Amino acid sequence: MKKNASSEIVKNRKAFHDYEILESFEAGLVLSGTEIKSIRNNGASLQEAYVQPLKGELWLIGSHIAPYSHGNIHNHEERRDRKLLMHRREILKLKQAAQEKGLTLIPLALYFKKGVVKLSLGLCKGKKNFDKRESIKERDEKRRMDAAKKMHE
Repeated sequence: MKKNASSEIVKNRKAFHDYEILESFEAGLVLSGTEIKSIRNNGASLQEAYVQPLKGELWLIGSHIAPYSHGNIHNHEERRDRKLLMHRREILKLKQAAQEKGLTLIPLALYFKKGVVKLSLGLCKGKKNFDKRESIKERDEKRRMDAAKKMHE
């Protein structure tokens, strides 16, 4: 079985529901060996995670990577802060955007790209309840249209 050049590991579905994604970026992560092995065994979660700029760097905070089953004393801490790797100009751009009112940096997905773990993060604006209902209504309407189109073909 041949794998794709990039295969998704974890997707933050709640982010797509709760936030309007204005722009997305790709970043590398600084991880230890047991974290990589645990991620390969689908032991990662981005549910309550967020990205925060600190001292000219971006940090992934609140993500969960399960302990590796064969990690013994060299195992990693599950919810430690992880440094993100990006170009300095991108970091500055994101830092300025995050300081604007109502914009946050949210991790969208973890995936492998050429054997390296990458994080897709989005510059997001929070949705209000009526926005969420509106997007659900649009999605249901699109499903009905697609189903009707299939019936007539």
